[in-house]
Amino acid sequence: MQNIGAYGVEIREVFHELTAFHRLEKTIHTFRLEDCEFGYRDSVFKNKYKDQFVIIEVTYRLNKIPKYNTSYGAIQQELDKMGVKELSIAAISQAVINIRTSKLPDPAVIGNAGSFFKNPSISKDKFQELRSKFQKIVGYENKDGSIKLAAAWLIEHSGPTDSVSWKGFRRGDAGCHQEQALVLVNFGRALGKEIYDLSEAIRQSVVDKFGVDLEREVNLI
Repeated sequence: MQNIGAYGVEIREVFHELTAFHRLEKTIHTFRLEDCEFGYRDSVFKNKYKDQFVIIEVTYRLNKIPKYNTSYGAIQQELDKMGVKELSIAAISQAVINIRTSKLPDPAVIGNAGSFFKNPSISKDKFQELRSKFQKIVGYENKDGSIKLAAAWLIEHSGPTDSVSWKGFRRGDAGCHQEQALVLVNFGRALGKEIYDLSEAIRQSVVDKFGVDLEREVNLI
């Protein structure tokens, strides 16, 4: 549905083509890379063709000689912890699995939709302005020169009050995961509106503190 990505790599970097079924016309279509109009967490299937297609097959074009990227997040730190001396696809894959397992809740155990907000991108000037006020703010440079901020960091360093963080926050059965503020969770009986209202309170608190507006990654029905 979208240009998924994690730890410095995105689907569009290895995507070749896909086939999709048109729900109304009952026809099969092929989409090449340029047809999908991939952006950050975005594609034609989330906008122009939303709810029109069911993706049934995807083909990827992989490099025979892998290009390792261990600079993003805590990958290198986890590889060191694992005692990895020689890089391999399997080792990096396991490092990512370890990191995500330690931070993200299992949907089979507690209801969640993964990352609730997209990481926002801002100009370098805006980033320098924020860093002068918040020295530990987390940001990564995009290919276009803009800076991608870590939404989790922004949320964790905001809160319903100055003394309370959203990380681990709970209001009724709606809350934020205790290990990852970017993940909103349903502890049992929270209504959709309660999850949405919590997300709106989080979004507004980040705007108030950092002047950055977070966009929801989930689909709202």
